[in-house]
Amino acid sequence: MTQNETTAQRDAVLRGIFRSMDPDRAQEIREAYYKAMEGLYALAESLETEDDKQPESAGPPLEEHFRAVAAIDAMKGSRLGAVL
Repeated sequence: MTQNETTAQRDAVLRGIFRSMDPDRAQEIREAYYKAMEGLYALAESLETEDDKQPESAGPPLEEHFRAVAAIDAMKGSRLGAVL
């Protein structure tokens, strides 16, 4: 089985789950996912901007920016975005 087949199967299972669940609950999950992603992008950008304002750049705000970027990257590995 190839990676694309595995991904397609996982997507099919997730779609089936979302089709069979209560529509309000599915909408709640959808909205939470998009809100989380929007928040992570805003957080990463704000921390990077704040780091640029510091007397010594590449300090704690930039370290936190990288953590937010890591969280974004982790969420990109989720199939929810593709399925929702």
